Amino acid sequence: MAARGAEKATGPWRVTFVTNPDDCNLACDMCPGHSPLGPGPRRPPRRLDPELVLAVLAEREGSPLREVVPSTMGEPLLWAGLDRLAAACQARGLSLNVTTNGTFPGRGPRAWARLLAPATRDLKVSWNGASAAVAERLMGGLRYEAALDALRAFLAERDAVAAAGGRRCRVSFQVTAREENLAELPEVVRLAARLGVERVKLHHLQPRLPHLRARCLGRDGGAAARWNGAVRACLRAAGEAELPGGGRVLLENATELPPGGAAAAPRGPCPFLGQEAWVLADGRFAPCPHPAAAEGELGEFGDLRRTALAEIWTGQALAGLRAGFLEHPVCRSCSFRRAGGASEIAP
Repeated sequence: MAARGAEKATGPWRVTFVTNPDDCNLACDMCPGHSPLGPGPRRPPRRLDPELVLAVLAEREGSPLREVVPSTMGEPLLWAGLDRLAAACQARGLSLNVTTNGTFPGRGPRAWARLLAPATRDLKVSWNGASAAVAERLMGGLRYEAALDALRAFLAERDAVAAAGGRRCRVSFQVTAREENLAELPEVVRLAARLGVERVKLHHLQPRLPHLRARCLGRDGGAAARWNGAVRACLRAAGEAELPGGGRVLLENATELPPGGAAAAPRGPCPFLGQEAWVLADGRFAPCPHPAAAEGELGEFGDLRRTALAEIWTGQALAGLRAGFLEHPVCRSCSFRRAGGASEIAP
């Protein structure tokens, strides 16, 4: 799998490994794999071989790669290879970017902070409400007060790691905005400031399941107007609330929609193609996080179990997609190309 030296000068700056998309201890209703109203996780569950992950990192030594993402689907803290991945990233000078549901399963928040904080640039906690009623409704199985306690413990240990001379891992709230939590979004921003969570990243709900369509805030002009009002309230909250150590919460994707809703929003370039890579749980390469890519609708690019990432990255199949993606029906309508329209699965 060794790549030629000339190929090391090119490649993705970030690789997402879809480590364990079918493993989760919650049942969020917006998750295609775990929603009680969806088809449920696949059986047997898909799990990426840790040895393949380590082999890809070794092959990328000396390349532009600087950040690694374990699965943004499922709960990555349940993946058996996470300890080895964190150690490999530290050894190679790479940063982890982790999204978790905030329950910190297995070893608990303090032990997870000791493992992850030294290797992680940003740890995003899925946080979908400022009250127990809303948060627990949207994230099935969540105990809101327990999640608050766990987050406080993680933040305290994160701060202790930094005080001892280690890296200061940024902690973010990752919020999927929808009708049910719209009114609570400004309070989520204020809660982040009180806790010491440095960033709030808003995402529009993606209707991967039929029951979600009526909950999307970009579906029509009325919903877009409500979203725009919430955006303005969130911006005011971010400008007023101060973090414990000073400074303000960084608010991302707080972008107003046009009067016609998301469909009327202009689309720009692809934020992923030619910049990032995805390694699916079965070892196949995907060029972006769109579900259609995992299903092969954008093409077949190669299998990392048999082909080096450098070879796939410079191959004809990926070059063809880069050159002609604007003509592809999936890419033409892709919400990732809309300002503020990234889905909850984007890092």
